[in-house]
Amino acid sequence: MWKKLTSNRLTLLSCTMLILMLVLALFAPWLTPHDPNFVSLEHKLERPSAAYWLGTDHLGRDILSRLIYGTRISLGISFIVMVLIIIISVAIGTLSGYSGGVIDRIFMRFCDLLMAFPSLILSLAMLGILGPGLVNVIFAMVMSYWVWYARWIRGMVMTAKQQNFILAAKIAGTPGYKIIWFHILPNIWPPTIVLATLNLGSMILSISGLSFLGLGIQPPMPEWGAMLNDSKQFLKSNPMLMLYPGLCIMLVVMAFNFIGDALRDALDPRQERMR
Repeated sequence: MWKKLTSNRLTLLSCTMLILMLVLALFAPWLTPHDPNFVSLEHKLERPSAAYWLGTDHLGRDILSRLIYGTRISLGISFIVMVLIIIISVAIGTLSGYSGGVIDRIFMRFCDLLMAFPSLILSLAMLGILGPGLVNVIFAMVMSYWVWYARWIRGMVMTAKQQNFILAAKIAGTPGYKIIWFHILPNIWPPTIVLATLNLGSMILSISGLSFLGLGIQPPMPEWGAMLNDSKQFLKSNPMLMLYPGLCIMLVVMAFNFIGDALRDALDPRQERMR
């Protein structure tokens, strides 16, 4: 698997860029040249210089420092949301798919109810009720997206439990929790990880979109979508204010998509047989 991943230069470039982003996020307090929230109106809308490498925004805040801290917030929230979604969806999807019967019908009808609404619209509705903010964004995103993963995982579990080695384990008297833990979960983790990696880019886009609409992360917290929202009024006079955070979003989303594709090819043995 490692040889397949490292043989693709585009995947290596994407991994290198994400590692760089993670380093920036982890060591942001030591790497930023200025306080990202320090307002200095006398230095507003300055061009790139030795003091401000990427210039300043309309409040005189250093753009580079805000981008670095925005990496911490955008990536951190996306990872937290995805981890919570995977935990909830794996637990519910596995229980529903393996148990079947009444439990399966109850969970799936609830999923059908939530899936009747587009996920982004559901997130907007929740944030409209709860109000904007970091915790509310995480809650709204998790509650809007876990049903899609749970239903997909349920399908994989239902397929896996019909395999001969699962039936043999049942005949041998193996308890259900051991079958789930030692036989079913190891078989559904690889595609689940691939799907989560592919969708991390979409998660970043959704969170940035909510912040751009004013329903996500609120100022003065530096987040890429919120930076786009703050800079939209200067699109004609100073377009670089929108270009920098937009470029960060684009590069990170592309990196996650490339890595997800590479993981899918490396973890799926059928790809090798098809060649």
